[in-house]
Amino acid sequence: MTPESAIERSKRKTFSGIVISDKMNKTRIVEVTRLVRHPFYEKIVKKCSRFGVHDETNQSRQGDRVEISSSRPLSRTKRWRLVRVIEAAPRGVIEAKV
Repeated sequence: MTPESAIERSKRKTFSGIVISDKMNKTRIVEVTRLVRHPFYEKIVKKCSRFGVHDETNQSRQGDRVEISSSRPLSRTKRWRLVRVIEAAPRGVIEAKV
């Protein structure tokens, strides 16, 4: 990677959020929560946004805290790529369905 392209990549938006769905192959739904001040009432309000994220290796699971970065459009809904898994959710014993 050339230094110019590294600088260009660093300008991309990055967020951290929690994976809320991992049911699709190579696609995750990540919810990013942020605090904003209401313009009139000036109360701090929690806002949530959901992003379709491309996960090439299917490394993230539901409940993981991940870092995502903006990218070119990869599909109709995916505009973000998974950068890394910040914190993995605890994995429980999967019960057999009867």
